[in-house]
Amino acid sequence: MAAVKSVAIVGAGVGGLATAVRLAAAGYRVTVCESNAQAGGKMNRVQAAGFTFDTGPSLITMPGVFAELFRAVGRSMHDYLRLVPLDPLCRYRWPDGSRFDSQADPAAMAAAVDRFASGEGAGFRAFLAHSHALYDRAARPFLFGERPRPTDLLARNGLDTLRIDALPTMDRVVRRYFRDPRLVQLFDRYATYNGSSPYRAPGTLCLIPYVEFAGGGWYIPGGLYRLVESLVALCGELGVDLRLNAPVAEVLVAGAGRRGRATGLRLADGSTVVADAVVVNADPLYARDVLFAPRWRAATGSRPVTPAADLSCSGFVLLLGTTCHWPQLAHHNILFSADYPAEFRAIFAERRPAPDPTIYISYSSASDPTQAPPGGGNLFVLVNAPPVADPAQWAAWAGPYAERVLDRLAATLPGLRDQIVYRQTLTPADFAGRYHAYGGALYGYASHSRLAAFARPANRAPGITGLYFVGGSAHPGGGVPLVLLGAHLVAGIVQRET
Repeated sequence: MAAVKSVAIVGAGVGGLATAVRLAAAGYRVTVCESNAQAGGKMNRVQAAGFTFDTGPSLITMPGVFAELFRAVGRSMHDYLRLVPLDPLCRYRWPDGSRFDSQADPAAMAAAVDRFASGEGAGFRAFLAHSHALYDRAARPFLFGERPRPTDLLARNGLDTLRIDALPTMDRVVRRYFRDPRLVQLFDRYATYNGSSPYRAPGTLCLIPYVEFAGGGWYIPGGLYRLVESLVALCGELGVDLRLNAPVAEVLVAGAGRRGRATGLRLADGSTVVADAVVVNADPLYARDVLFAPRWRAATGSRPVTPAADLSCSGFVLLLGTTCHWPQLAHHNILFSADYPAEFRAIFAERRPAPDPTIYISYSSASDPTQAPPGGGNLFVLVNAPPVADPAQWAAWAGPYAERVLDRLAATLPGLRDQIVYRQTLTPADFAGRYHAYGGALYGYASHSRLAAFARPANRAPGITGLYFVGGSAHPGGGVPLVLLGAHLVAGIVQRET
């Protein structure tokens, strides 16, 4: 009888948990080591004073990816999770007082765009058709397979894969279809789904709106952290050894010369986990510098980070529990800044908080009253922030910046300050410290190069056999659906190679 193969996984984020359950269902002995007391990584939760806040992703797209994961391990998603559609998808507000509700149905959205800005409905339909075409050309090589090389694309897929708007910026592509500056700002915003600037990211990212409008936006009653709880439950059912409060000190590599083989983990308490393969569900940039002996860092495949490295943005977060409900808010809300280019210039060029930031508010108690005490409201307030992880710098910035954000919020929510009974602040330094987000960046490198799809760390380490990467900072990218797709890829590679 063949010996059971073993896999050690660093990190119990969504990518690590999803990889673990797939491999356990395939017969592997799987150990997951997580440094924190709670699984989930950046997809996490805060419960305090009767309020519940999802502190990571707040919207589900591509629901079929979630259902496929459960089917792959012999389960039905409906026995663990319930997804409910959201409509409107998001409520947008501008400094001039205008408001727009983004509709889940494309036909209804086109009509709403026309009412909002006469004649722009046709532009939306044309833009969505272009977004669909980009998705069709890019999804197979970029989302559903291992990270390709440019030469592979030319050899396998021909010129069609080059027709993905890699040369113009996202902003330039959006402006082909919309004249109203408010609509340009609305669709430019989709670049932030992976922490990038629409003025630097390639037009390829215009495929993101199609994903949202084609599959809809969804919520998990009880909060999105229910996904993590479901994956943890699957780990228990499938025999995964999930160890919390078990930080990893080193990924062990054996070998001579330039190539090695991953052999397991050394934990901070001195114990070891021997394994036939190692999957790292941590930022590859952090892992390179911290989890590997110096001689193996280059072999991980992550290029060195310089002071000028173009990291994705981070987030500045306020968790606000209030004694009242806010009927002017939808489940998802955006309060746009008056000068979008200046906002991204501050974040990416000047590396400082934007003086006039766009504010995102997830108000899940609008749809799910279990998330706040009766009559109360839970406001998860997020502002895009520079990838600066220095705790001392944020100690100086955080207080004044929180007051600036609250001033902006109070213009839309009169009397807000008097209704706050719970308040917590999270800065990029917190994301770096708690979840090892390199520089506080939420998605590793930003997608600012024309060949961004080729620059993201690959799932397979080039110089270390048996070493793999999964998570939002690795291929195919950030966002829960892409992380789950990455877990599917990595589990398949491990099974083929061990």
